[in-house]
Amino acid sequence: MPTPRLALLLLALAWLPIGSLAAQTDEPTTSDQPVASEPASQANSAADASQPSSEQESPTSESSSEAVVTAEEVEASVAARIDEAFGNWIVNPFATVLFFDFYTGPRTKEVTDEFGNTVLDQATGAPLKEITRRGWLRTEANPDGISIPFVVVWLLAGAVFLTLRMGFINIRAFKHAIDLTRGLYDKPDETGEVSHFQALSAALSATVGLGNIAGVAIAIGTGGPGACLWIIAIGLLGMSAKFAECTLGQLYRTKDEDGHVLGGPMRYLQVGLTDLNMAPLGKFLAILFMLLCVGASFGGGNAFQIGQSLEAIRGDVPILQDFPVIYGVLMAALVGVVIVGGMRSIGAVASKIVPFMCGAYVLAALFILVNNIAGIPAAISLIWTEAFKPDAIYGGFLGVLVIGVKRAVFSNEAGVGSAAIAHSAAKTDEPVSEGIVALLEPFIDTVVVCTITALVVIVTGAYNAPEMADAIAANQGAKVTLFAFTTGGYDWFRYILYCAVVLFAYSTCISWSYYGERCWVQLFGARLSIVYKILFLGFTVLGSIVTAGNILDFSDLMILGMSFPNLLGVFLLSGVVKRELNKYWAKYKAGELDIAEDASAGEA
Repeated sequence: MPTPRLALLLLALAWLPIGSLAAQTDEPTTSDQPVASEPASQANSAADASQPSSEQESPTSESSSEAVVTAEEVEASVAARIDEAFGNWIVNPFATVLFFDFYTGPRTKEVTDEFGNTVLDQATGAPLKEITRRGWLRTEANPDGISIPFVVVWLLAGAVFLTLRMGFINIRAFKHAIDLTRGLYDKPDETGEVSHFQALSAALSATVGLGNIAGVAIAIGTGGPGACLWIIAIGLLGMSAKFAECTLGQLYRTKDEDGHVLGGPMRYLQVGLTDLNMAPLGKFLAILFMLLCVGASFGGGNAFQIGQSLEAIRGDVPILQDFPVIYGVLMAALVGVVIVGGMRSIGAVASKIVPFMCGAYVLAALFILVNNIAGIPAAISLIWTEAFKPDAIYGGFLGVLVIGVKRAVFSNEAGVGSAAIAHSAAKTDEPVSEGIVALLEPFIDTVVVCTITALVVIVTGAYNAPEMADAIAANQGAKVTLFAFTTGGYDWFRYILYCAVVLFAYSTCISWSYYGERCWVQLFGARLSIVYKILFLGFTVLGSIVTAGNILDFSDLMILGMSFPNLLGVFLLSGVVKRELNKYWAKYKAGELDIAEDASAGEA
């Protein structure tokens, strides 16, 4: 392997072993918790003094139990120190850039006691903070200011710009997108690996997930019912961003050494910007994107999904309380069976799972809405009226654009560039046609599924139920949605939600494995693809046992970080997309696009 590629490999993997070290390191130390160890030894001495002499003469069992306790304390202490160092030196600087808010929100600092120890909030267990300076974006409900992070402005500005630049393609091409997905224009001899429908399913399987279940509930609970309208608006704008990046993915795709399609931001950033005489910038952005994508696929697209879905179900599965690794191993086996077959297997499985999991979840939600049909008009009225109150608008941005970015209310990933990797494998000789298919993703994911979730949370009153106040404050949106499902439907509806959570996590893993693997192949060659897949499955297992918060937070930040190189490249290449769109649209309007022989076929 050439030296530069080896350097990239080391850089891409530099942060990954920290998670396993944080969970498994047992290196001894003598100064972790002196305050806690001294009372423990005193208590043991007092207990020893009160025991009969026969027990005092048999210290072996006591010393071994003390050794076990000490080992556990050392392991927990070392893990905490590694996690803290990782947070201080990597996560916090990274988050400072992504979530810089132009001083719109308040500045805070952690509260410490007289000994310099951090004071924890008794309700949440999080560090207690005090405001040192108020932000300038203030409302009556938020007198200290509302934080609007830079990454939110970046994603929103990109979606608005591309919507205008492409002439509201999200609206005028909607019917044509449905026809393409139905297979009306499919031709089996076209270049690619999967049909339009399979590519859409694979991309949807990575986006429809915990954000639809948990994030929306938090957005409504924090910003009020009016946030629902802003969820819809953002979903509609995201359709244009998804169109642009997926069109570029098709335009600049190629094949790897094994003959598999290789496309996405790593291709159009380098090749496309080289065509614009920006080769150094294109190469830098492509490498940055690939490193972020590989890291994000191990963390946010894999370990994080496994950990979150495990936490959702383990309360009703006793064996997982004591042996969570069983869940990790089982999921790794199921994921491994699919990803070994590449995009064709992923597309085939996703095309079956996505309709099923979305259908089961939506049907249960619709049942609840039918049961509460009398409350739907009032809920819609509440959404509309509160969306246009100034405090509600700011609250909506707070709920959707801030909390949603951190925990995937932007679950459609428009602007991140990941879906362009899946759509580049679709069978078509018209790149724009796949971009048009892709714009359905944000509509299904955000406008449909998220809106249904929002209505369920509103009509059941879960968003303002007193017993859910702590869950909302702690960003535990799944609990709020679970409360809405069980109060609005039946208690056994919880198992539908559990099933949806597990399937969402599984489908996200198989799709993100493809995203990361394609970037890995672009960096290191197709021969090392198997190395990536082994590492990926290893992190599937680790997701069930590693709990270091900062490492998982960093994984989440890497997904958001992908939007910077991707959207910058899409902005610069938007003229290319616009020209291709004009050519294609002229052919479509003139009736020059070939109709498939079997127009009723859903797939080629």
